[in-house]
Amino acid sequence: MKHARLTIALGLAALTAACGKKAETPVAVETNQAAPAAAMSGDMGNMAMAPAAPASIMAKGHGTVTAIDKAAGTITLNHGPIPEAKWPAMTMAFKAASAITDAAKVGDKVDFDVTLVGSAGEVTAIQKKP
Repeated sequence: MKHARLTIALGLAALTAACGKKAETPVAVETNQAAPAAAMSGDMGNMAMAPAAPASIMAKGHGTVTAIDKAAGTITLNHGPIPEAKWPAMTMAFKAASAITDAAKVGDKVDFDVTLVGSAGEVTAIQKKP
């Protein structure tokens, strides 16, 4: 019993002594790993982050050609809802290659493929409906 009390007393003395000591800083070993954040210096709060490129969405639509601006390279379509973009039916202008603006006429009912980036889109294919 005396032995157990002595062990407990020595253990408590060692813990009490350890509470007053500062933790030692481990010696760095050269590795191929990145330095921990605490070892980095400088103000990274002002570091500019590159914006993520907006994702493009491929979608299909159905509508009527309401205007063509060959100089601006746009085609305006009164189209039905486009679920892939969560767009309701509306009339809007899209970018379009000259082959598309040359092939379409105002009043044509069409099916079209569009690539959407953000709130803008480009018609990449168009087919007249009979």
